[in-house]
Amino acid sequence: MTALVKNLAETVTKLPPKDRAYLAERLLASLEDADWEEQWVGESASRRDEISSGRTKPVSAEEVYRRIESLLKK
Repeated sequence: MTALVKNLAETVTKLPPKDRAYLAERLLASLEDADWEEQWVGESASRRDEISSGRTKPVSAEEVYRRIESLLKK
């Protein structure tokens, strides 16, 4: 993630809820034009294969949330 995106995200989270919702809708709409669904199917199959083969270990949701909280505190 670039510094620009991090700064933008920090700025956007300070906006009123209606403005954030508007921006979220616009961002999601911009993804509808992309071939994201096909890409996600490929990505999810790749992740499944990595776990099945043992190349990657799954991480519990609890651990993911702990890591996110740690990152957000920085």
